[in-house]
Amino acid sequence: MTTLFNIADVLELAVDKYPEREYLVCDGKRCSYIEMERRANRLAHHLQARGIGPGDHVGIYGLNCIEWVESMWACLKIRAVYVNINFRYVADELAYIFDNADLKAVIVEGQFLSLLDSLRDSLPKLEHILVIDDGAEEATLADVSVKFENFEAALASQSEERDFPPRSEDDHWMVYTGGTTGMPKGVVWRHGDVIFALGGGIDQMNHEVVTRPEEIVARGDAEHPMVILSIAPLMHGASQWACLGRGFVGDKVVLTRHFDPGDVWQLVESERVSSIFIVGDAMGRPMIEAYAAAEPKPDTSSLFVLTTSGAILSPSVKDNFFEHFPDLFLFDSIGASEVGGNGMIKVEKNKTEMIGGGPTVRVMSDTVVLNEETLEVLQPGDETVGKLARTGCIPLEYYNDPKKSAETYVTAPDGKRYSMPGDYARVEADGRITLLGRRSTCINSGGEKIYPEEVEAALKAHAEIFDCVVVGVPDETWGSRVAAVAQSRGEVKPDIEEIMAHCRKKVAGYKIPREIHYAEEIPRSPAGKPNYQWARSVATGEGV
Repeated sequence: MTTLFNIADVLELAVDKYPEREYLVCDGKRCSYIEMERRANRLAHHLQARGIGPGDHVGIYGLNCIEWVESMWACLKIRAVYVNINFRYVADELAYIFDNADLKAVIVEGQFLSLLDSLRDSLPKLEHILVIDDGAEEATLADVSVKFENFEAALASQSEERDFPPRSEDDHWMVYTGGTTGMPKGVVWRHGDVIFALGGGIDQMNHEVVTRPEEIVARGDAEHPMVILSIAPLMHGASQWACLGRGFVGDKVVLTRHFDPGDVWQLVESERVSSIFIVGDAMGRPMIEAYAAAEPKPDTSSLFVLTTSGAILSPSVKDNFFEHFPDLFLFDSIGASEVGGNGMIKVEKNKTEMIGGGPTVRVMSDTVVLNEETLEVLQPGDETVGKLARTGCIPLEYYNDPKKSAETYVTAPDGKRYSMPGDYARVEADGRITLLGRRSTCINSGGEKIYPEEVEAALKAHAEIFDCVVVGVPDETWGSRVAAVAQSRGEVKPDIEEIMAHCRKKVAGYKIPREIHYAEEIPRSPAGKPNYQWARSVATGEGV
């Protein structure tokens, strides 16, 4: 028996245990574990034939589809590192991630090929392009200069045998997430660590630790597997782990290609979904409103778990879920790509607890709060606000960013190495931890991290904008929305439609301001730093 904790090895153990069980459903397509295995093996052999091997980086660029997951499995099998690409990126953002991630190959849906082609002169490291047929018009595929191969044709000519060399716990898994400069950061994990942090090696509910990968696979229900509906796009690490982690235990995973709140409930009925994974209010609010409005009501008798990660559900949305699903198990998952899982809040009806601006949660034993200056562990009842940190199974670094890596991954006086990405917290007298958020300007809109500096730079590129500050303001649907406070160069003050159209050419759509407020002057410190508190008061109308 294998004793390695390698993602591909554990997936293959699951295939051997649950070969004919249904694994994945997306956009009307479905496959069993053995079917996923055979197609992923074919793709892995194709990549090997094109010179892709251990440590090489392969981008996956598309909407949710079965081919996305096949590509993920294939890269893992040959010890390559797949890289998630945000399909909302515009040209500059796309060029950045291709360069920063050192992509040697990319697997891309046809609809995005023309944008990729427009960057061909700035992608010298890219050697191979494989195109997934997504129904894009033939003219779109024909009118490009880059050389590419068809995904299905590539698989058809390859063997489906599992004949790959041995793998290692030290193989890398990487996920790109938001960074302090606004550009994404590649968080690099060892397989042996990320399985314990995110893949069930340590159970977040009872803190049980496995000693062999077979123990993870054996957790699967022999007769009644869970059916997990993951609504978030696969470009987010949490949705990837819905496929990987649930794949370890033989569960069925249902993906949505596009988020439609009404379609979610039809999938719950038709696929007999038992658990839904969402990202905060941006998904939760329209979902429960769609259910409330539906007549007749879909059959949701199979559903008993709802988990949110990336953004916590607001109390009003939780109450709405409990109104319609009084016996629902509802969990807020606390963690980050740079840390792993810190813990989970089991939310009970009428017992949502918010203290000091954030939720209070019983965290995993390797999660602590460190004094920001001394890096000493704060004890229960200490009134000092410190930084949330996690030790044990944590990432190695940010890829190609030694400065940020040194700031985030620190060794404390106790000799332990911690991941400390910047969330502030306080340890309560009973040992629970109250999360206070980041003392930064990061905007969390529907689970997407938006950094003001990047949006401000896009705004300032407009001829009529002299200076500006970008902040997040409350939004019922998204949690926060982007607002700009600007100083114009003269009497001309572009309206929000013009600002949105301008910014859409510079940054992804979810980052563009949804409202703009003009001020006579933007106050700054002697060092030139903006006053975000002032800007937020202007944007919200408070104290003005």
